[in-house]
Amino acid sequence: MATPIKEWSKLEVRAVVLFLFSKGTKPSEIHKQIAETYVEGAMSRSRVYQWCTWFGEGQTSLCDEPKSGRPKTSTNEENTTRVDELIRCDRRMKIREIALKLEIPKSTVHEIVHDTLGYRKVSARWVPKMLTEDHKLQRVEISQRLLQRCEQDNGDEDTTHTDVGTGGDFQANNNLFDNLITGDETWVHLNTPETKRDSMTWKHPSSPVNQKFLRFFAFHKKDLVCCIARPREGHLSLSGPPSGQGSF
Repeated sequence: MATPIKEWSKLEVRAVVLFLFSKGTKPSEIHKQIAETYVEGAMSRSRVYQWCTWFGEGQTSLCDEPKSGRPKTSTNEENTTRVDELIRCDRRMKIREIALKLEIPKSTVHEIVHDTLGYRKVSARWVPKMLTEDHKLQRVEISQRLLQRCEQDNGDEDTTHTDVGTGGDFQANNNLFDNLITGDETWVHLNTPETKRDSMTWKHPSSPVNQKFLRFFAFHKKDLVCCIARPREGHLSLSGPPSGQGSF
């Protein structure tokens, strides 16, 4: 028995089917001869019958016909441009929404957004206050004055100084920080504000970091501002707005 042919091509096997079919050989016999001549897997029984049907209908080409329908990939220049335009118009748009709007697969949108366009979705960075340049300058000046006072008060227990923040006087001691009061304020919301995940936007790695101030929320008319103050030693002071008012 001859050794089966190990190296073959699809066109070669199809040519054998066409040759045998043109001689009047039955499809079952064609498959038997191919199985004996070539290694297993050269052409299945169903494919032999399929090609015999096509040859019987008059087809002579051994090549596959072009397939109709959607191409294998939708990642092309046109879709890339459309996705980029949508993101630039609304940086909070989700991949699912982009896919529905453009009628392309979510996997394609994901590839375009992350691999082709280089976007990544991040949240805005929370900051307690949006300080102006004047606010920043005032903080620097006050900090410098506090440092100077610490140097002047070192070892001097009998000197009276003007308070940096209020203009009042106090008796200095060995530790200036015993006379300082720290404080802050916070909003008490009566509604559910937007979550950090809801505020995520698309950006490139080189884009500046977004910042989000608490006033970005849509405040309820009854929301409150609470002020908290505490000395180094003593009780915590908590105060709110007068009755009937939403804020100071």
